[in-house]
Amino acid sequence: MSSWKTWVGFGLSALLLWWTLRGVNLADVWTVLRTSNALLFAACTVVATCIFPLRARRWRPILEPVAGRLPFGPLWRSTAIGMMMNNVFPLRAGEFGRAFALTREVPRVALTTALSSLGVDRVFDALVLFGMMFAAMLDPRFPAGATIAGQSIPQLARGGLVFLLLLLAVCYAVVLQPARIVAWTGAIARRVVPRFADALVGFVELGIGGLAVLRDTRRFLAVMAWAIAHWAVHALGLYLGFMAVGVEVPFSAALFLQGVLGIGVAIPSSPGFFGVFEAAAVAGLGVYGVPKELAISWALGYHLLSFIPITVFGAVYFARLGLSFGNVRHAQDTAAESA
Repeated sequence: MSSWKTWVGFGLSALLLWWTLRGVNLADVWTVLRTSNALLFAACTVVATCIFPLRARRWRPILEPVAGRLPFGPLWRSTAIGMMMNNVFPLRAGEFGRAFALTREVPRVALTTALSSLGVDRVFDALVLFGMMFAAMLDPRFPAGATIAGQSIPQLARGGLVFLLLLLAVCYAVVLQPARIVAWTGAIARRVVPRFADALVGFVELGIGGLAVLRDTRRFLAVMAWAIAHWAVHALGLYLGFMAVGVEVPFSAALFLQGVLGIGVAIPSSPGFFGVFEAAAVAGLGVYGVPKELAISWALGYHLLSFIPITVFGAVYFARLGLSFGNVRHAQDTAAESA
């Protein structure tokens, strides 16, 4: 907790939350939440929680080329633990915690293997999440005349889709020419940072191993299908929340907003992404002309309701595995020193 990055995250979250709530009548926000549709919010909570088993199931084909076929149980419990840790501990501790928990349940999976697989997991997240976002921006119902940084939305959407295709092409180039990539990395590292050349080469080799799923068309399509299912269900959860509080926007708005939220929660923040989530929600829904009070009402209601179930699940599994933040942090420090 003494890390300066931790305090920067807390400070930024507090600043964004203050900025988002500035000038907002909290009594109006409470009125919206109090009069919202409880059944739709309950359905929203269930659907929002279902994305985590989907993420766990997606993890299996990513790991399969390097770790064999793993049972769903450890993958689900490790995912829940990781999400819980992101919600209650600083510095995205859940990313390492998720990998570490899997190695505790399935010792044959090396920690480095689990960590590299999470990097691949995030690549698929980016491809699908932003692909859906850019597709939503091409929807005829997207607000006409909206611009970002002086660029029209169709221009940004087309540019974004080209970028995602280039990202996928680069990943395939790395997988198809691993020896050449490793050799280039070693040659450049020995000239620029000779002290860390071996570590950088090892890191690149680890990443290439994680991308092994791209070599198998069947596995690639399986991971992509599970990723699409994951983010489609996530968008459905957002949309049910919209309906619960009376936000009248097309379903494509949920696809757009989850991309904005993905960008927002990538910046340093407090555990649970409080502050940055609400600020990103207000900005994203503002594109559709949703009043600030209504957007904040949705953001607070959805955020809290989606926060609780997975945090409880993760805490239960965390305790059952006999884990503590201390031993996870010790393992993380040991891994960093080894690297």
